[in-house]
Amino acid sequence: MVAELRSQYDVIICGAGSSGSVVARRLAENADLRVLLIEAGGSDDAEAVLDPAQWPANLGSERDWGFQAQPNPHLNGRALSMAMGKGLGGGSSINVMVWARGHRSDWDYFAAESGDAGWSYDNVLQIYRRIENWQGSPDPRYRGVSGPVWVQPASDPSPIAHAMLDAAREIGIPTFAHPNGVMMEGPGGASISDMLVRDGRRQSLYRAYVHPWLDRPNLTVLTDATVRRVLIEQQRAVGVEVVRAGQILEISARAEVVLSLGAIQTPKVLMHSGIGDHAELTRFGIPVVQHLPGVGQNFQDHVSFGCIWDYAEPIAPRNSGSEATLYWTSRPGLDAPDVLFCQVEFPVPSDRTAARGVPAQGWTMFAGLARPASRGRLQLTSADPSVPLAIEANMMSDPADMATAVACVDLCRALGNAQAFRPHVRGEAMPGDIKGGALEDFIRDAAVTYWHQSCTAKMGRDALSVVDASLNVYGIDALRIADASIMPRVTAGNTQAPCAIIGERAAQMIAQAHGL
Repeated sequence: MVAELRSQYDVIICGAGSSGSVVARRLAENADLRVLLIEAGGSDDAEAVLDPAQWPANLGSERDWGFQAQPNPHLNGRALSMAMGKGLGGGSSINVMVWARGHRSDWDYFAAESGDAGWSYDNVLQIYRRIENWQGSPDPRYRGVSGPVWVQPASDPSPIAHAMLDAAREIGIPTFAHPNGVMMEGPGGASISDMLVRDGRRQSLYRAYVHPWLDRPNLTVLTDATVRRVLIEQQRAVGVEVVRAGQILEISARAEVVLSLGAIQTPKVLMHSGIGDHAELTRFGIPVVQHLPGVGQNFQDHVSFGCIWDYAEPIAPRNSGSEATLYWTSRPGLDAPDVLFCQVEFPVPSDRTAARGVPAQGWTMFAGLARPASRGRLQLTSADPSVPLAIEANMMSDPADMATAVACVDLCRALGNAQAFRPHVRGEAMPGDIKGGALEDFIRDAAVTYWHQSCTAKMGRDALSVVDASLNVYGIDALRIADASIMPRVTAGNTQAPCAIIGERAAQMIAQAHGL
């Protein structure tokens, strides 16, 4: 691959994940444009990637960056692992394959923050309809059938998934034919999950967008190459510096550089390129190219608490082992869901709650905060690009999150102990009927990440914004960001689908900017 590598391309996209894959494909559709897609990891041609049931095997493997957050006093001193995809497809090659579009209020918030109606729900809905190849019951108002992204409801779901929908109805929560239409325009509801699985195989966004395009002579995909920094001359991005097989290479970009490295690596590359908070950069002797104090700030993630039930008789997981989802409000008066539930068909304790005793056969309500109030930050630890950042995830640091978490776990227990589950469960394994300080202690011990790291280079118009409505980095020409780091706030639900939208919009804006 290096032998075929040119010294210059028109556009260089860094990161072949859920957004970068989309940008690369859309730009490469113009045969006159030379496009380079750089990925730090390797091939996605592995059974652990392609078999939906094997997704947990990727966590901690060579396909996981293996990030670790700092010890958090708000989680009883625990340091959470922060898995992120490393390899073709990025997170879309190691995640649980859930397709969740985000709520109407999320996209309208993006539009308000950026001052661009192109980010509004109504506009984004049309993009979703254009890119989907929907396999469920026809719903032309919300679903499209001619796009590259194969989306289907979980196939032949487990009885435990159907029981979750019945339990939701039992306690007054509506159920829907799919989770990506009217359900995401109001207070929420429950549904069988939408998944990126085709003929029993994972259909990552890399597989949907780039893989069918690999034979195009104007698209180069470079794997096992880590981007160290963006090369900048006179406030303009002119290329990138990468390390591959121990060699440092410089590759130039005629038109633009796009960072799609995810919410941890994108801010890191910005900082090592001299873009970030002046005080932070000078502390490590990095020459300041552009003072942007928001780089690495505003870190958000969905935090989750595993409530576990014991099966009466073993039920083998099906598909990915997660086939039903629920969004709801923790209190009256909210215009959108603030709690998020994914049912998992096997026990998922945290490092700490495992000590409370976990059934050999059971299922988990992976209950979380859809709209966390807590904010974290990323900080440099060295001027050396090979040294990891310090991740202060800061989960549960805002007291509002504990109040929501208590309501979330209460709702979780009401669901799991509903009549609908009685034929399937022996009883509740955890947390049980605990209140007050004991429940808060369980929440701090149970908290884990949903792996939805985001918002660390946010789009907006205030002093902490890093990109404008067109995803241009403030103060630097020819440099854009297209990944979850640009979100002003994390969307309700899994972030894979919103990342596809970010990629689609970025490609469209690049094409417009250069008359392509």
